[in-house]
Amino acid sequence: MTISYTLEVANARFAGFSKLLLRWKGSIYKLLYKELIVFSTCYAILSLTYRLALTQDQRILFEKVALYCEKYTKLIPLTFVLGFYVTQVINRWWGQYTSIPLPDQLMCVVSSTVHGGDERGRLLRRTMIRYANLSSVLILRSVSVRVLKRFPTMEHIVEAGFMTHEERKKFESLSSDFNKYWIPCVWFTNLAAQARRDGRVRDDIALKLLIDELNKYRAKCSMLFHYDWISFPLVYTQVVTIAVYSFFASCLIGRQFLLTPIKPSEEPPLDMYVPIFTLLEFFFYFGWLKVAEQIINPFGEDDDDFETNRLIDRNLQVSLLSVDDMYQNLPLMEKDKYWNEQSALPPYTIATAADNLKPSFMGSTFDMRFDVDSEQTQQVAATPNLPRARTPMLSRFLSSASPAIGMKNLKGLGVRGHLVRFRGDGFPSPNSNTRYTDLDPDGRIDEEETTEDERESRASEPPTPKVATRAPRRLQASERQKKMEQPKTPNILITVDEPSEENIEGEQAEC
Repeated sequence: MTISYTLEVANARFAGFSKLLLRWKGSIYKLLYKELIVFSTCYAILSLTYRLALTQDQRILFEKVALYCEKYTKLIPLTFVLGFYVTQVINRWWGQYTSIPLPDQLMCVVSSTVHGGDERGRLLRRTMIRYANLSSVLILRSVSVRVLKRFPTMEHIVEAGFMTHEERKKFESLSSDFNKYWIPCVWFTNLAAQARRDGRVRDDIALKLLIDELNKYRAKCSMLFHYDWISFPLVYTQVVTIAVYSFFASCLIGRQFLLTPIKPSEEPPLDMYVPIFTLLEFFFYFGWLKVAEQIINPFGEDDDDFETNRLIDRNLQVSLLSVDDMYQNLPLMEKDKYWNEQSALPPYTIATAADNLKPSFMGSTFDMRFDVDSEQTQQVAATPNLPRARTPMLSRFLSSASPAIGMKNLKGLGVRGHLVRFRGDGFPSPNSNTRYTDLDPDGRIDEEETTEDERESRASEPPTPKVATRAPRRLQASERQKKMEQPKTPNILITVDEPSEENIEGEQAEC
């Protein structure tokens, strides 16, 4: 049975987890005590052999081996390898839990879309939800040891009421080399289509909703099957296991208390007999490995494995109540207690009355106060967004002036500058009376020409804060320079030859 201690840790208090340390069922002591006894026994045997059975030369050799093991044991990256492994196993464990099929959403859809208060409608709803529960029983029987022990054969499933004898014959007549947990889902879809043809399902939208919820339910059954089929990579499990066992095998020798000092000038080391911190290290690392060993397959018979049999009982009972007894069985609608009140405030008990005295949370800046005379609270009109000039990074530092707008300009201390845009940038003008001029091919910016009509229209507009922008001198150009640089049309010389007397006489003769 799953061990739950949620109520005992509902409130954080001094030594709040201390009561949990005395539990035995589902505890780390129950998982680890055998390994801890074996490790302690091996350590004690080596220690007694070193102290009582070895000669002086053999002790020296043993001490050298112990120092060697202690030195190179630190090269095993046990924390990284074991920590990453346990993290991935816990993520997999939670994914398996969220993949357990629950019929709660499906039963609500069946109860609301499959109509009919007669015996035929009741039979449709109960049969459809029974098919859904049958599918989950078949998949849990394939992955859970507890469910398989409860339903070892298909005859047990028939006796339990999840399947009829006729359905069992249909089920076994379909030959397939793979798991056939999906067959009841197909029966469900065919029955839903038949209910649509009979008018029990009113429209196609309701039928689509029914099929969509069934597909979600079937997808969870499929995920459980794939979690059981695709295990955590065996290579990584072997690496972690070898790392942990080899680390503590070397600790059996390397963590021994030596009688001879390492250097002759040093004092004899402290002889504690019992390696307290080595045992704690064994408890932590081996306990970490045991946690991964327990939750890598939560469908077994460990103390903290999933209660799959209880889930089956709950799902069947709740789903049948939802689609049968609760169908169109509504309580009488009445006016609620706060019908004539503007705001509803449920009463408190004496134990919770203090909660009502606390002010409601209105936002983190709700109690923030400003200085009334501060310039930051003065309102200014919004300025149109200007397109950002994209210039090379080097030219930004080498240019004589920066086109950026300073804080002085936002306060209206500068002269209104000309608004420009680059050729090809499709930024619409925020002001219909403002013209943006294009850059000429040489990269220069033309000045804005203001006509008399524009001056009159600007005079009628509300004043806007003046924004001054300085353009680099090398980009400025006057109107005269622009006209001078325009290409001039070359003059065309037309030459007319004066006709001679001979040509005139020849033309007259031809006429």
